[in-house]
Amino acid sequence: MANVILKNVVKRFNAGAAVDDLSIEIHDREFAVLVGSSGCGKSTALRMIAGLETITSGEIFIGDTLVNDMAPKDRDIAMVFQNYALYPHMNVRDNLGFGLKIRKFSNTEINSRVQEAADILGIEELLERKPKELSGGQRQRVALGRAIVRKPKVFLFDEPLSNLDAKLRVAMRAEISKLHRRLGATIIYVTHDQVEAMTMADRIFIMHKGALQQTGQPMEVYSKPVNLFVAGFIGSPAMNFFDAHLVNEAGQVFIDGGSFRVVMPEAFRANLVAHAGKEVVFGVRPEDIALHQPGADVGSTISAKAEVVELLGSEIFAHLSCGVHTLVARMAVPKQPIGVGETIQIDFNMAHMHVFDKHTSEAIV
Repeated sequence: MANVILKNVVKRFNAGAAVDDLSIEIHDREFAVLVGSSGCGKSTALRMIAGLETITSGEIFIGDTLVNDMAPKDRDIAMVFQNYALYPHMNVRDNLGFGLKIRKFSNTEINSRVQEAADILGIEELLERKPKELSGGQRQRVALGRAIVRKPKVFLFDEPLSNLDAKLRVAMRAEISKLHRRLGATIIYVTHDQVEAMTMADRIFIMHKGALQQTGQPMEVYSKPVNLFVAGFIGSPAMNFFDAHLVNEAGQVFIDGGSFRVVMPEAFRANLVAHAGKEVVFGVRPEDIALHQPGADVGSTISAKAEVVELLGSEIFAHLSCGVHTLVARMAVPKQPIGVGETIQIDFNMAHMHVFDKHTSEAIV
């Protein structure tokens, strides 16, 4: 296996930069996920690593080798596409072995590698079937198997689960994670689905408009987003944002949202006091909102009106309004149902709050 390094990589099309000065290092045997909304440049970055797109400027290394001018077939990578890209006239066995056949591997080696991949993926009974006889999940396993038989330095995945239904996506996420552990492989995985990124990655690389926004382990990025985009992109449901002012008064720092006012913890004071009087964006994750409990810090309690309540079995999503503000709370099912139109008291978990500079979008705390 090998590490992958991109140094100041730029890709320009006529409309502008699809990837703008991207510098990342993906470690040997790491599961790295490039994540972002459509058009952010993540797939373009992957295709440049694969050699399917030429770079405008910068350098790409696979292992110690500069691959800028190297043909895709010589980069020792294997790519799994969103649409599986199986040959419809070949059975599974021939699909798995075709890449090895054109590289002049012996029949003995081809048969050995095909059987090994089939054993790993549990598709031995499918080897004589044609792609049209397979389910979506089975086709995806065959596409994975075709990459595995290559035994490449790096596996590249371009939104491989997008065509699967929700239940199968969950199952295949687990399968790919287990495959990574079994093979000890370097994997670069592209997705627009932040749930896939959070559940599968060793590290996440979040992109927006061609630029890298933040890199880190999933919980690090979730807990400490560096700006408004990352905070709103990571987490489901998305973080609630409120335009507000910071007020430094009577030895305490308050978030004043007009229709509510809450006290920020003393631990945040040093970072916040310099921004007193300024416009900020106050961020609260839905899971950090709970029904008011006796004894809770009154400085974190506000009144809100229930507009919609979605029951999801073990939890509810409560869509609330507080003056001009709207928010979503993700809470355990209460003993007493919340009625639409009912005014309730809710508590923010202030230790997990986020404050962003309104003008720069950068995190303050």
